[in-house]
Amino acid sequence: MLAPIARTMEANGLFRAMCRPLANTWVNLAGYRRLGLRYDDLLTEETPVIQEAISRLNREEIDLRNYRHRRAFQLSLSHQELPSSEWTKAKDDVKYLQPLIAEVSQEYAERDAFNSMRAVRK
Repeated sequence: MLAPIARTMEANGLFRAMCRPLANTWVNLAGYRRLGLRYDDLLTEETPVIQEAISRLNREEIDLRNYRHRRAFQLSLSHQELPSSEWTKAKDDVKYLQPLIAEVSQEYAERDAFNSMRAVRK
């Protein structure tokens, strides 16, 4: 039921134009960009799907992710923020993990469907 409504709202340019300033304000209030993090850095690593997606990242992206986490943790401990010139910009806040999460979720669903198949005798 919600999927058709969400698609309609997403396709409506006027609605998106009205929501964009609110969305940008919400993201700025969240504060993760002030610590140099990206959106996908906030995803919890406790689920098997996300753990598998992270393991599929290339070595450089894993190192950058770990660096961002450690720097944000250190800033949080010292109750500081990065200088505004070092904040994560909106154009740099790309969802680098989402395509892998979708791929892994699809593989897990396919595996579950395959494992739950029943053999039918004719």
